[in-house]
Amino acid sequence: MSTEPPRRRGRPARAEQDQKPARERILEAARSEFAARGYDKTSVRGIAKVAGVDAALVHHYFGSKDEVFAAAIEVSFEPALVVPAVLAEGPEQVGERLARFFFSVWENPATRAPLLAVIRSAVTHEAAAKALRTFVLRRLLERVADDLDVPEPKFRAELAASHMIGIAFVRYVIKVEPLASADQEEIIALVAPTLQRYLTQA
Repeated sequence: MSTEPPRRRGRPARAEQDQKPARERILEAARSEFAARGYDKTSVRGIAKVAGVDAALVHHYFGSKDEVFAAAIEVSFEPALVVPAVLAEGPEQVGERLARFFFSVWENPATRAPLLAVIRSAVTHEAAAKALRTFVLRRLLERVADDLDVPEPKFRAELAASHMIGIAFVRYVIKVEPLASADQEEIIALVAPTLQRYLTQA
């Protein structure tokens, strides 16, 4: 007869709690820690503790705090999926599709949290600024502009990025009214023509 004590009803076994791969748990912990504490006050040890792993495992997967920060941000944008979707129907209304993508990211609490950490930290920390440049500008907007075959694609991408990041800062970080509580459809209707002009006007 088994001497193992019965498991309490409704309480999952340890194995059930740890079914998610360690790398996934680390990324989830990193997103929540960076969003809650900012770049400065987040540590690899703290991320490891939340993820339920040893700090050495965080270093094994990501190498450094900067690299786990960048990886945590990348999942919010998924540029490999976004660029084809934005460009699928050609240059017509690309500004609106891009604006809708940005708002879909910012209006989702799961993807908004790490991006708030990036924007709040980008002014004072090079790792955050690099993440913003890499994922918002180079891996997303520059690729969109390049595919549209327009003069000065990098410059146009930077203009589009400045526009969208500025809106994100005012709406979601410092929450200036009436922009902070405006309906996103109203904002998209006003912003999309400007993005369209940046990215397609010869």
